[in-house]
Amino acid sequence: MMAKNYPTVSEDYQKAIEKAKKKLRGLIAEKQCAPLMLRIAWHSAGTFDVQSKTGGPFGTMRHKDELAHGANNGLDIAVRLLEPIKEQFPTISYADFYQLAGVVAVEVTGGPEVPFHPGREDKPEPPQEGRLPDATKGCDHLRDVFVKQMGLTDQDIVALSGGHTLGRCHKERSGFEGAWTSNPLIFDNSYFKELLSGEKEGLLQLPSDKALLSDPVFRPLVAKYAADEDAFFVDYAVAHMKLSELGFADA
Repeated sequence: MMAKNYPTVSEDYQKAIEKAKKKLRGLIAEKQCAPLMLRIAWHSAGTFDVQSKTGGPFGTMRHKDELAHGANNGLDIAVRLLEPIKEQFPTISYADFYQLAGVVAVEVTGGPEVPFHPGREDKPEPPQEGRLPDATKGCDHLRDVFVKQMGLTDQDIVALSGGHTLGRCHKERSGFEGAWTSNPLIFDNSYFKELLSGEKEGLLQLPSDKALLSDPVFRPLVAKYAADEDAFFVDYAVAHMKLSELGFADA
């Protein structure tokens, strides 16, 4: 893991973050939009390219150009839902705000507390399209995107895949339809249990999910997380934090 040198933010900024957190908890409870908030955070961060040092969690998702990327179908709804809260906190960067929304989404649905370090700056230019993972592809593609492009690990891939415990696919957004688990608003380890138990009527398994079972490194991690939710939560919190800080505060 890269050494981090986090910027120091003012006491006022830290207070604004704590207040924004409370407002985000309220919004997510009211609109039941935790999955969408996790998605905007992930899709913002997951564009990071370790070679060119471009993309990443730097607030560019608010731009029409990035929202128009195929992988971001439906995220205009997230931007719209978040804007009234963002307007109350003009000092907070969009970069911090969208990542904070993802952290809160995991926490309020019963998941682990993901450490949050403020101080990301907003970048003016969205990244090029085509950097986010493709759900129709297998393990080689997952490693190309997460390990080679983003600089994450095999363990991070499996732990982050467990984030699919939240939410569902929508035909009009991704071409797929359905939820991965029977309770898509609870963050737990049921994604891994469902994956191991095989296909079930009414539940979704994408090609990229099934690929985890065919790989000699990925499969034992799936089994470990299915058997031990605490272990999953520990590894997930680390992986989510790393994803949310790609290209940020690198020492």
